[in-house]
Amino acid sequence: MAKHEGQIVIKKYANRRLYNTGTSTYVTLDDLAVMVKKGEDFIVQDAKSGEDITHSVLTQIIFEQESKTGNTLLPISFLRQLISFYGDQMQMVVPSYLEHSMQAFTEQQSQMREQINKAFGDTPLGKNLQVPLQLVEEQVRRNTEMFHQAMQMFSPFITAPPVKETKKAEAKDIDELKEQLRALQTKLDNLG
Repeated sequence: MAKHEGQIVIKKYANRRLYNTGTSTYVTLDDLAVMVKKGEDFIVQDAKSGEDITHSVLTQIIFEQESKTGNTLLPISFLRQLISFYGDQMQMVVPSYLEHSMQAFTEQQSQMREQINKAFGDTPLGKNLQVPLQLVEEQVRRNTEMFHQAMQMFSPFITAPPVKETKKAEAKDIDELKEQLRALQTKLDNLG
């Protein structure tokens, strides 16, 4: 298998085709998404120049995933906030903050799944229950507060968005989560 320091090398050709040098097969963006979900480490290189284009390909995967399903992971308010940081003095801090936030969320998600398994065991409810609504709401509030505190700590002259707007955005995100949980509960009720 051709690897680059423990990573699988994916070559992207001018015709936009992707070639997995580890398996000697052509792959699609969907295949790369599956590899990410499995935790497989890969790097994408331009076949002609050898330039690392992993970031742009992963961004393209996110764009496709967001447009394929009706269930988006990136709320409009988050996208607006993210765009506002481009060219801002806080731009250098945001990637690190987001990375740490996602790591913390992943750890908390694992803990929540363990607690659900302990509480509900091998029952249908335990298998299908994703995340209790109260825990999600609290996590959204904490992450939003931490984000605003971190931004103000690095630049005390940046004003936080008006509390009314922030609360509206949070309420909208929470309402979306509630709707998703209601839909999940309906599916569970139909199964039972």
